[in-house]
Amino acid sequence: MKRIMMFALALMPLLSQAQGVWEQKFEQLGTTLPTPNQYRTASGAPGVDYWQQKVDYTIDVELNQANHEVTGSEEITYTNNSPDQLSYLWVQLDQNMRAKDSDTPLVEANEVKKEMTGKSLQKLTNGFDYDGGFKIKSVTDAKDVGLPYTINKTMMRVDLPEVLKTGESVTFNIAWSYTVQDRLNMGGRSGYEYFPADDNYLYTIAQWFPRLAVYDDVEGWQNKQFLGRGEFALEFGDYEVNLTVPADFIVASTGTLQNPKDVLTAKELARFEKAKTSFDAPVIIVTEEEVIEKEKTKSTAKKTWSYKAENVRDFAFAASRKFIWDAQAVKLGDKTPLAMSYYPKEGNPLWEDESTKAVVNTLITYSKHTVEYPYPVAISVHTAAIGMEYPMICFNYGRPDENGEFSDRLKWGMIGVIIHEVGHNFFPMIINSDERQWTWMDEGLNTFVQSLTEKAYYPEKPLRRGEAKLIVDYMKGDKMFIRPIMTNSEQIIQFGNNAYGKPAAALSVLRETIMGPELFDYAFKTYSERWAFKHPSPADFFRTMEDASAVDLDWFWKGWFYSTDHVDVSLDKVTWYKMGVPEETVENKPKKGKKDKKVSESTEDEKVLDFAEEAEIFEFKDTEDKSYFEFLNRVDDAAVKLANENKNFYELTFSNQGGLVTPLIVEWTYEDGSSETEYIPAEIWRMNENEVKKVFVKDKKVTNIVIDPKEETADTNVEDNVFPRVEKPSDFDEFKSDKK
Repeated sequence: MKRIMMFALALMPLLSQAQGVWEQKFEQLGTTLPTPNQYRTASGAPGVDYWQQKVDYTIDVELNQANHEVTGSEEITYTNNSPDQLSYLWVQLDQNMRAKDSDTPLVEANEVKKEMTGKSLQKLTNGFDYDGGFKIKSVTDAKDVGLPYTINKTMMRVDLPEVLKTGESVTFNIAWSYTVQDRLNMGGRSGYEYFPADDNYLYTIAQWFPRLAVYDDVEGWQNKQFLGRGEFALEFGDYEVNLTVPADFIVASTGTLQNPKDVLTAKELARFEKAKTSFDAPVIIVTEEEVIEKEKTKSTAKKTWSYKAENVRDFAFAASRKFIWDAQAVKLGDKTPLAMSYYPKEGNPLWEDESTKAVVNTLITYSKHTVEYPYPVAISVHTAAIGMEYPMICFNYGRPDENGEFSDRLKWGMIGVIIHEVGHNFFPMIINSDERQWTWMDEGLNTFVQSLTEKAYYPEKPLRRGEAKLIVDYMKGDKMFIRPIMTNSEQIIQFGNNAYGKPAAALSVLRETIMGPELFDYAFKTYSERWAFKHPSPADFFRTMEDASAVDLDWFWKGWFYSTDHVDVSLDKVTWYKMGVPEETVENKPKKGKKDKKVSESTEDEKVLDFAEEAEIFEFKDTEDKSYFEFLNRVDDAAVKLANENKNFYELTFSNQGGLVTPLIVEWTYEDGSSETEYIPAEIWRMNENEVKKVFVKDKKVTNIVIDPKEETADTNVEDNVFPRVEKPSDFDEFKSDKK
């Protein structure tokens, strides 16, 4: 008995491994998601008492080229729409990530390599002659009385003299300055680029003013420190901004220019007005020839460009005397926004040919799949080695060589980044998710719609992300270096794959394979419309996609977003059956239980998984009376037998090698050369997450089977997706061969 017990105990791990572990892949997300309430409903829609704060800014700012300093003062009006009383406000000081006491260089892991370039060594030692961070000059109330404030790294708490009650507003002022960094040396989402050939600068300015942090029903204050990667959570509001720059600078900005007659020449103004009705091609407002002349003169006078922007969550601008400027009108419903590009001559001819065209294509596609673009302009600005987005404006790379030559790779890369960054106007500038916490909600969703834009307008462009097969290498990688999609920005290891590629691939699988384009597009647009100009959370997206489609997707979110499992379905076995017929009509009737595998004569150590030469037979029997229970009517056994006597029954055995449950897509090829494809929902795995058998009934004899023939599920091993196939020797077979 003891030996039997020991044998049983030794066998248990093997049985457990063979049967797999039940991981509840089809259980509902349930308490994983926050409990619905009056602010956010179980359907994924904003609740009857949904609220969000409003922050309005009036800003005067000057950009000084001599010392690269931004100096400004702002009046902030904060409206408390929450049910809570607030005794203080949190303000983001993002430039402080470059201050001397910043945590950013302290938490960045680094190492010494055998060879260190000057640039890499400078970064390693933080050896920059640069005094970064905001210099806060004053924080005062509406009567210019000082307010107490406390700065904690990249956050500043402003203490209010009185509690701010529901429905009340408070106005206060901040004066500040900071020095713009050289992006060549220090990198960053904004900064300046220097052009030594003509001794000029190009400024792309963002995170340039103290901005209110978000206070909402999900997080309370989103005052997580800014370390450099996790982007921004911001409130909507109205802006009035006066930008003072050198007089020969051209300014590209969030918002609508209020004083074009004051800042543009007569020629520029006439071209600007013409662009507003040019729907077929861009109008060049500032030409390359005009820019070359300005590069030589360098005005020392100043001009102030005034802009207004309504219902935006941020404000950015770019400024340079090097800017060529073109614009084209776009027809979107009853709106005609201007698609515009600003670029130095170093960007030509590529930028003049492609940039504004890409902006137009992006606005059209995204408006179709999300919400109609609501803003008056959409701007693409060229500067080196960047792709970064803000409301109505983005900064993009893509520079030809000194002879104006460029490769297809550079061209497609530039077009891709413009589509992506302009697309960010929708995610998260309009559908305003919390980037500091959930990178995938803006980057992943945006990358997915980017892929739809590229397929619609640039079919010849190689697609980098947005299809299932493009994420396979990442999905099958070492799990030590992979994180679930539902991971905070600062903890993601492979940022591009995790936050951009995998979510985009997941949505592609959802659209093309699981839901179908019609259901998916309706649900995706519903989510966009529900949460336009609001603050959606992941649960709001998950719930809306199910609510608007009637497709239960909890298993999908669990597998793709909460785990690091991957898709790897193996077609382990195919058994061909036919129904038994009277003995006298069959010659050489095969014995019951005949196996469908045979040993290949070609090599000794290979196996051939092939169809049996003859079908296995199952016996037809008339239904016994006891099977009918209380029913008085009967199945017509003779008719059933007649209907199936010439049918081919194929029993397929599938195993889930990767852990991620997935639909089964089966392509059949028949003896006559015809083929068909069947889609089996992922719920086929609901009773056994590790192995399933499925019988298919065919009129024709099958000669070939392929699982996931178009590679639309991100299956990481397609070698075991075909039948018949040659199976590689196992490690054990090789071990036996070595021993011989």
